[in-house]
Amino acid sequence: VTGKPLVGAETGTWLAEHFTETLADMKYLLDDLFLSGVNHVFYHGTCYSPDEAPWPGWVFYASYEMNPRNAVWHDVGALNAYATRCQSVLQAGKPDNDILLYWPVHDFWSNPDGMTRNLTVHARDWFEDQPIGKTAEKLWKAGYQFDYVSDRQLAGAKVKDGKIETAGGSYQVIVVPACEWMPLATLRKLFSLAEAGATIIFDKHLPGDVPGLANLSEEQSKLREYLRFVPEDKYVEGDSIVRPRSLYIPETKIGRGRIQVGDARSGVNISKARFEPLAWRPGLMCIRRALPDGRYYFIANRGDQTVDDWVLLMTPAKSVSIMDPMTGSSSVAAIRPNPTFPHKIDVRLKLPPGASVILRTFDSREVKESASSPRRLQDLRAAGASVGLNGQWQVKFLSGGPELPAPFATERLASWTKLGDTKAAGFAGTAVYSITFDAAEDTLKRELQHALDLGKVCQSARVHLNGKDYGTLFTPPFRVVVDNLKAKDNVLEVEVTSTSANRIRDLDRRGVKWQNFYDINFVNLNYKKFDASDWPLADAGLLGPVTLQPVGK
Repeated sequence: VTGKPLVGAETGTWLAEHFTETLADMKYLLDDLFLSGVNHVFYHGTCYSPDEAPWPGWVFYASYEMNPRNAVWHDVGALNAYATRCQSVLQAGKPDNDILLYWPVHDFWSNPDGMTRNLTVHARDWFEDQPIGKTAEKLWKAGYQFDYVSDRQLAGAKVKDGKIETAGGSYQVIVVPACEWMPLATLRKLFSLAEAGATIIFDKHLPGDVPGLANLSEEQSKLREYLRFVPEDKYVEGDSIVRPRSLYIPETKIGRGRIQVGDARSGVNISKARFEPLAWRPGLMCIRRALPDGRYYFIANRGDQTVDDWVLLMTPAKSVSIMDPMTGSSSVAAIRPNPTFPHKIDVRLKLPPGASVILRTFDSREVKESASSPRRLQDLRAAGASVGLNGQWQVKFLSGGPELPAPFATERLASWTKLGDTKAAGFAGTAVYSITFDAAEDTLKRELQHALDLGKVCQSARVHLNGKDYGTLFTPPFRVVVDNLKAKDNVLEVEVTSTSANRIRDLDRRGVKWQNFYDINFVNLNYKKFDASDWPLADAGLLGPVTLQPVGK
């Protein structure tokens, strides 16, 4: 709204309990932030510790422990690469939201439950129980994208060609959640924007009073003077999602613009604000960025079901490229004209739970498939049955502590806390699992690629097959496409890294004094005394089953 290119946010302060958070947890949090408009995250926090300080070193009270002593740091580069790819897109172009959603903070301040009003992360009644939260949720579920705007930010808005212009964007409509208190200056500004050609929608009712006590009678009188221009029976009714052309919405003309009072979503439905129907699918969310010749879409599946279907984008496009920000692989998306919305397109998407994708739409350019570009795993189809990798796994511990357990061999994949020696129960770090196997000759003759599925991994894995690096996996499904199988003596190496939960549990069970943070010392997620001695053992390592499946285009 203010025209600044970056929206920053401290990230992972209290995501979960100390030493238990995974890289996958952080990835899902990043997706929530990206979908909310953040495009410049920074971790909270990397705490300095001298080399002579015993593990876990000098620690910070915030829980993610994003520092080199934490076991998950071993693979944090893969998470950073994901964030880099996403942020390079989300920092490009311009914001592409159509709605300014006014935040009536005076309602919150004018109804104090005590004189201290906390805006906390875990207790969110300050937002979700307020009209602003309810209106935001209603618009979000209907597929509308919006930017919040404050009284001060709204003061600088102007109207050009019927659109509301701020320093950072152009908007079709301003929505005001149901509120009781509004500063007179803000109401005056909304009316002046309407006079200049803007559309202003008051959800449910008009404000009833001004906040504060300064010049109260005079301010109240002027407020009533403005509100008399909008009769109380001029309400927007109905709850239609798709904009019906024949629907008559009562409105009050103010200069070249209009003011509507009633159901905000119905008013937005007949405005020029665009909605994205993909938001109607459980768990599917997106945010757009406008480019001179198209748009970027960042789409994430935050639900628990795989989306495998055609998805409508409310934008015209001649072609669309699709990129997997986890790997950098890309391809040309399958598209088709949408039969209901002329000049809009459907895109074929396959997104497992927790997955995300970047779409690049082109208004007039026809993008072509690159033969050298690796294809997204989701774009490949099964070309045969899955085959389990059976045999003896060799397990060797590479790094971590407090000391490396002895290597062992096993034909049954399970948590390393249940296999190997007794030291494994208190170990946090990295172990490599290796196996030698033969491949099915019929799939090799057909020159097919194969999807390697690691099954359950606790918690991240670097994959090498016959010496080739296939990257780092840290979110389920732990699958990767491999293309260098041999008929005989394939060597698969999977380097698995755990969290530090079992190691901190072991210290507390043995009564080792390690907490060295002063002031409030070291607290748990609920700001109580931290004690991991009663934690159950966390699974660690490669749990499988590990399978191979031939795949093709």
